Amino acid sequence: MTASTVLLLIVSALAALGLSFYQYLFKAKKKGSTLFFLAFLRFVTVFAALVLLINPVITRKDLQVAKTPLPVLLDNSLSIKELGQDSLAKIITEKFTGNTALKDKYDVQLYTFADDFEAGKTPDFKGTQTHIDQAAQNLQQLYRNTSYPVVLLSDGNQTIGNDYIYSFKDNTTVYPVVLGDTTTFTDLRVGQVNVNKYAFLKNKFPVEVFLQYSGNKTVNTSFTIMQGSSVLHKQNVTFSPDKKAQVVNVLLNAEKVGVQTYRAVISSAEAEKNKYNNTKNFAVEVIDQRSEVALVASINHPDLGAIKRAIETNQQRNVTILKPSEIKSLADYNVLVLYQPDASFRQLLEQNKNAGLNTFTITGNSTDFNLLNQYQTLVNFRMSGQREDYLADFNSQFGLFAAEDIGFANFPPLQHPFGTVTLKQDASVLLSARIRNVATGGPLMAFSEQGAKRSAYLFGENIWKWRVESHVNTKSFDGFDIFMDKTIQFLATNSKRKSLVVNHESFYNSGEAIAITAQYFNKNYEFEENARLTLALKNKKTGASKSYDFLKGSNEYKVNLDGLGAGQYSFTVKEATSNTTYAGAFEVLDFEIEKQFVNPDLARMQQLATNTNGAVYYPATIDNLIKVLAENENYQPVQKAITKQSPLIEWMWLLVIMALALAAEWFIRKYNGLL
Repeated sequence: MTASTVLLLIVSALAALGLSFYQYLFKAKKKGSTLFFLAFLRFVTVFAALVLLINPVITRKDLQVAKTPLPVLLDNSLSIKELGQDSLAKIITEKFTGNTALKDKYDVQLYTFADDFEAGKTPDFKGTQTHIDQAAQNLQQLYRNTSYPVVLLSDGNQTIGNDYIYSFKDNTTVYPVVLGDTTTFTDLRVGQVNVNKYAFLKNKFPVEVFLQYSGNKTVNTSFTIMQGSSVLHKQNVTFSPDKKAQVVNVLLNAEKVGVQTYRAVISSAEAEKNKYNNTKNFAVEVIDQRSEVALVASINHPDLGAIKRAIETNQQRNVTILKPSEIKSLADYNVLVLYQPDASFRQLLEQNKNAGLNTFTITGNSTDFNLLNQYQTLVNFRMSGQREDYLADFNSQFGLFAAEDIGFANFPPLQHPFGTVTLKQDASVLLSARIRNVATGGPLMAFSEQGAKRSAYLFGENIWKWRVESHVNTKSFDGFDIFMDKTIQFLATNSKRKSLVVNHESFYNSGEAIAITAQYFNKNYEFEENARLTLALKNKKTGASKSYDFLKGSNEYKVNLDGLGAGQYSFTVKEATSNTTYAGAFEVLDFEIEKQFVNPDLARMQQLATNTNGAVYYPATIDNLIKVLAENENYQPVQKAITKQSPLIEWMWLLVIMALALAAEWFIRKYNGLL
């Protein structure tokens, strides 16, 4: 308190003393103990009120001893148990957390990590991933602006995250304790398998396999890719001390639709400590993208051959050129290409009213425009008998699908009757028409999407010249053929929007996160914030079932199915209010990444110790590490003086004392008849 505050308190005490003396003792003829007690109570009340008005600030100093933190990071992943170090790891942990010398000098904290990071958890060594980098990042958040040592109990085999040897900050010294036998054993391993998630039926898909070897002699091995009991690929692979890794590239045939599971296996006559890592499962979902396209024309024209060749460049497309009368059933086709429809197309157009196939209509000099005006509602034609040449201008704002300008502005003109082409509904224009250097404002090629119905229009014939010109400019037909393939792909895909949309993979590796997301839309196709989604999961082999509730996120619902064992599962997602359902399936492949290791990663642990000015220790030398930490002069407890200032008005007891003094004074005066 300042000198002025002390002076005010002295004056307040004198004033309170004087006032109580004057009121009770100055004029009193008979001074008894009661009056003295009442004067004391009045003094307490007045002085307390004056003190509250002055409100002095009381300063208090507390001394605290801040110990240097000593985090002990324990690897809680399955690999520690597989290496037979789980019991030893617990014993070592107890040595650190129970050592008196360390506890006197450090604030010893035990943290376990695997795919998560927890404080004080009893280790069970069931973690499916090792994320040392995450543990380092969490320590940085917990102990900011602090210099401290770290004890890392691990085998050093990280399976997820950034490289941990660069994750610990500069003012942290790491002492890795290597768990596991560092003796080199002969070991063959199927490392990484790179393969696309999807493949098209009747196509070949590439598989890239990384094979690894640990040993000191030359070994001849056999590498096989199998599906079930069938051998799809087999070759011999030789390893040596100088050649410990090889990459095998294989092309496999996609023969069946659906999720196809394969096994990559490496074997030899050598004895191995761990044969679990000799096999790795992988899967590919084979998709049947075949589209039957009916190219219908009543006339012969070079455009027909150009269109057929361009579309069939994609092996998943088959184009059949037909006359209108030759089509028996529209159910045999996915897309109709109507080339210059005339009166002979009337019956076909009537059939398509019910079939509802998506159509690509190409008009030209032989087209019956009155017929088209009767059977479609997207375009209105008002044509004259005069012919005109139309050039193309590419619309870069086209957004129905990814389209690339392949030089349309420099292509030869398409021929078409002169007149007005008016789009009566919402449509996206890919190419605009131009006569010489004058833009007409009309479309040359347009696309429409109305619910599940998709349509495309090209207003002009002689498109075969475009394909030839594309080849002249680029020495390849690829540009034009891809343009035509994207047009057919747009028409071959149904776009009917569903109220319940569920996203999931066809297969997952065991041990990795399995998340399924869903979106539910109301009748206006707006995201429903209050939907109640549940998932019923069933194991196809065992028949075991379990239900899950989706949790709402920002714009989706999500459920985590982590911890599922290998096997095939079916599931049903249901929205409770509308009873809308979605049925799906996926497969969990048998793959435990934490079972792949034979030795600890000693090299990386040593590099981590070097980068942080620490040292590597082993279970047999733990006592030396404890002694080094206990005697390290760089980490000393720091005594801190903490100054606390608190205004007296915040002291509730002063108000209580004043209230009690007033109440006691009133009752005593009442009792003695002094009121």
